[in-house]
Amino acid sequence: MNPFKKFTLFLFFGLLFSFVQANAENAEITTPPAPTIAASAYILQDFHTGKVLAENNADAKLAPASLTKIMTVYVVFRELSNGHLHLGDMATISEKAWKTSGSRMFIDLGNQVKIEDLLQGVIIQSGNDASVALAEHVAGDESTFADMMNQHAARLGMTNSHFKNSDGLPVEGHYTSARDLAILTTALIKEFPDYYRWFSQKEFTFNKITQHNRNQLLSRDESVDGVKTGFTDDAGYCLVASALREDMRLISVVMGAKSANARANENQTLLNYGFRFFESHRLYEGKKPLNEARIWKGASKTIPLGLVEDLYATIPRRQYPDLKAVINVDKKITAPVKEGAKLGSVKVTLKDELIIDKDLVALQTVEQGNIFQRLADSAMLMMEKSDDGK
Repeated sequence: MNPFKKFTLFLFFGLLFSFVQANAENAEITTPPAPTIAASAYILQDFHTGKVLAENNADAKLAPASLTKIMTVYVVFRELSNGHLHLGDMATISEKAWKTSGSRMFIDLGNQVKIEDLLQGVIIQSGNDASVALAEHVAGDESTFADMMNQHAARLGMTNSHFKNSDGLPVEGHYTSARDLAILTTALIKEFPDYYRWFSQKEFTFNKITQHNRNQLLSRDESVDGVKTGFTDDAGYCLVASALREDMRLISVVMGAKSANARANENQTLLNYGFRFFESHRLYEGKKPLNEARIWKGASKTIPLGLVEDLYATIPRRQYPDLKAVINVDKKITAPVKEGAKLGSVKVTLKDELIIDKDLVALQTVEQGNIFQRLADSAMLMMEKSDDGK
């Protein structure tokens, strides 16, 4: 081959390689649609951001069966955290608790059982008898305990939920939704990380009877560490699952599946989809200064500004380089300023689309300065105003 032809071929393939490489780099990374799930309702969302990655019929009011017990233990955890209850406290088992039908912990009538054991009986063994025993010990009777459940539901923003009992046995007017269960599960994990460990426990022995956790995903997927199964003829097979892979936690809720295997399989499908095609990043740490702003007429000349809590972004995989964050600070901040006061914003965009808008707040209180500091700053502000008017 003559040198000219060699050079032409070399140039052609070089240009072709550059063209392919350039197009590969600029190609849009597509995220496939969420898988189809065989269930009455479902939702998949990121724990840190609440971003919904897949959903269907997520606000429908459905019978929750034993998923009710997530709220039951949430209420008990709240009572423990505020000191109204202790894990070592003993609850006396009433006839109503002892006779409760369905799945049981097998507690004996008249016996006293530790709150810690009852909690594990609810979480791991799904004991209806343990649920009623806890409700009666905390509130005196199950009806009053249901009122507490509904108060917490309202506070958390669970707008499609109403509870009438602590165990989830069918009763008219007892319902929740897939979205509400995701909200509740997020709150439970966030507020009670030490107690949440029980949800990953695979078995529990009480009264010389060992029962296994019905959440099949605990054995199938080592990243799954909860949460709760449920079944009644009315509700079908239900499962709330949560999994942590690296620094990303996802929560999936499936309600009304056809079998125990199906509820596990459908949750696994949702979790795999979320982890495969999305990623979560902590952009800023909460309660840490992001900016030192000038404050006028204050006891100090600057005030630290930051976020109330950690700021995460959930985005399609491999799009992190396209994230941009802008910090906006209010002009002319004047003392006094209380800790937590809104003094700006943090806006995050992905390919020029706004995906996060959070308040920038004062991380400490700054009181008014003394008379000399106020007079000096007033003079400086007047000078600045005069200069701006020129």
